[in-house]
Amino acid sequence: MIQGIFYARFFPKEGTKIVAQSPPGCIVPVPGSSTTKPPLFDFSVLQEYIIPRQAFCNRYITVADPEGKYFVLGFPVSIPSPRYDRNEFIFNFGLVVESDADQVPYEPVVRRLAATFSEMEKQSGYLSQDEDSAEANQTRRPIESLLEIVKEDLNNYGECMIPVDDANTINMKLFPHHPTPPEVKGWHVPVAKMKFADVVDPTWDLTLQRVIAHIDGVSDVRRIAFLADVSLELTQLALRHLLYYDTILLLDMFFFGACYAPRPGIHDFIANVGGMVDECANYVCVGASYRSGAQGVGPGVGGAGAGSMSEHRHGHGHGHGHGELSAEGITGADGDGDGGHPRDAAHGHRVSNYMLIKLMTTFCVGKTVMEWLKGHMDAGFDVLRFVDVRRLVQFGLIKGCLYRVHKYVVSKQYLAALATGQARPVAGGDPLQKYTDGCHTFDQIITEQNLTDAEIMDKLKSFPAPAGDLTVLYR
Repeated sequence: MIQGIFYARFFPKEGTKIVAQSPPGCIVPVPGSSTTKPPLFDFSVLQEYIIPRQAFCNRYITVADPEGKYFVLGFPVSIPSPRYDRNEFIFNFGLVVESDADQVPYEPVVRRLAATFSEMEKQSGYLSQDEDSAEANQTRRPIESLLEIVKEDLNNYGECMIPVDDANTINMKLFPHHPTPPEVKGWHVPVAKMKFADVVDPTWDLTLQRVIAHIDGVSDVRRIAFLADVSLELTQLALRHLLYYDTILLLDMFFFGACYAPRPGIHDFIANVGGMVDECANYVCVGASYRSGAQGVGPGVGGAGAGSMSEHRHGHGHGHGHGELSAEGITGADGDGDGGHPRDAAHGHRVSNYMLIKLMTTFCVGKTVMEWLKGHMDAGFDVLRFVDVRRLVQFGLIKGCLYRVHKYVVSKQYLAALATGQARPVAGGDPLQKYTDGCHTFDQIITEQNLTDAEIMDKLKSFPAPAGDLTVLYR
């Protein structure tokens, strides 16, 4: 949000001076003004940056105030001409935003203000003419009122269209800034955060439409490319486009042989912050009438049915914080209420909060999902009868409660060869050698070599390396 906006000008005798500001007194005190708020920063400290030396003119600049609360965004303009004193006219239209605000959307605004008024000054002397003259009062709107409208419209509506005079209008719009999306790998699993059926435009690129049709929260990128009959490179490009607009997120492939461990966000789950446990129940309980929202809303929507025991080669999880997950609308009771076993899921009743918390908090490093599952079943709780395990894991990943413990293989001999620049393919060209530098997860090997985890481990046993050379790491 814009905290202040100003017009500064350099005068040959007075030096740098604030000619107009909004709100009044935000940059320098206004004599006789009724405002009691102090200026946002000490103008005397920053004035040499608001109208800087010649080398910094006609450039976009940002300056932090000494206290670190605000940034001043400006584009000081220098117009050389013999009609001005000292053959030069220097001015700056600047914005003041809080230090933690995203500055990127405001840069085009500052540049547009500079370009518009620079052109108006060159054409008619709009800024340099005496503001108190009768001609100025008849032909133009006061700059201070312009600045006030610009600030209010941009803060309230994100855009403005303001007539300045008979020939000029200020048109500006704030566009949200999206960070560069991460690289999409073939073993990632895209999960939709919205219903694509509601937003897909028939005029969209055919490739994008094909890719979207196969985003189900279960299929990895390579499988999506195959099903959509689109090259892997184009599929990755389409998914990065969706990532850029925050319509999907990426998870790891899900395996019952994979390990997951708690993250700090597990504390929010235990405390049921924002009804997180109830939301989880609506999403993961088998037989509950949850409404996860058709295609694309929540993790794994459109994938395998609840409670599926098949080991999918799909699913990813770095924990993306508290992501949005539509999983409301459950019917039935909250379970027994005794913290023990749930009622019959076939009748629409769900697992108790106590049991869901127990399930989520018992994931740990060194214990696979299968071992975790067996532990609960040996304790007398038939997890698969009541809970879709894949959905439970995905929920934990997206909400930041869990993280995936990845598996890597390291060859000490291969690392030493890489360090000395003498690495060569092993005899027979073993395809696993390039993955033994500790930088490639088993997910990547599984996807690129079309092998299962067990098959990889079997091949590593016959890998042409000295005894004890290979080490499997978990992190």
